[in-house]
Amino acid sequence: MKKTVAAPKLPPLMGAGRAPDVDTYFSWLPEPYYTTLAAIRKTIRAAAPKMATEAISYGMPAFQYKGGLVAYAAFKAHCSLFPMSGSLVEEFAADLATYKTSKGTIQFPVDKPLPAALVKKIVKARVAQNEARAKAKHA
Repeated sequence: MKKTVAAPKLPPLMGAGRAPDVDTYFSWLPEPYYTTLAAIRKTIRAAAPKMATEAISYGMPAFQYKGGLVAYAAFKAHCSLFPMSGSLVEEFAADLATYKTSKGTIQFPVDKPLPAALVKKIVKARVAQNEARAKAKHA
């Protein structure tokens, strides 16, 4: 008889049961998702401007700075970082070669966060995009 492993209970991204704020989202995460995403959150916070804020966006923890900056979330078989810019996934394609990517997401193992240096580079590039867009908007 084949033994089945129960899927981890993760915070829902949509619907009435989704987390109202980032701290609640984290309080609902089981290990190793919690430790992995806490490392991602800490790295983003260190790289983002002090004026950046955290919020839930589309049911996921996200940072905002002159618009959407980056988001991240736990899924059954992986965690994801959402740079909120398809061009950044292309720009960092060489750095992301060992990860599963699509136009707007970078997937990584639930027990191994993306390298901090890579996350910082992505966040800083996204900050530059948002600042350029804000400057052009007000020019």
